[in-house]
Amino acid sequence: MVVVRMTIKIDCEESVWYLLPLIRKEFAKSLIKDHGLTQRKAAEKLGITESAVSQYVSKKRGDFKVTDVAIQREIKESTKRIIKGDIQVMKTETCRICHLLRLHGFVTEKALKHEG
Repeated sequence: MVVVRMTIKIDCEESVWYLLPLIRKEFAKSLIKDHGLTQRKAAEKLGITESAVSQYVSKKRGDFKVTDVAIQREIKESTKRIIKGDIQVMKTETCRICHLLRLHGFVTEKALKHEG
């Protein structure tokens, strides 16, 4: 019997590894810097722990950068919606930004750098 190991990642798996930390970092930074939230309030809005926000802000997590100006603008728009909305709005905005990053090839670029 021949056993074949496959290391193919599905889209959502790549998103969890590469994009979710990036998106949370960008949201946390914007909520704190642009909207004046404390780390605790940012954590509540994002549905994560205060220590996770601290790690995102101090660059211990989500170490990738978004350099595309259009996506940066969309992240700012998302944080405006997150401020006004509930946890469902945060989930919707996270998926929206994830989709934009995937459309711009961000996952493939980061995955290749990480694995190479």
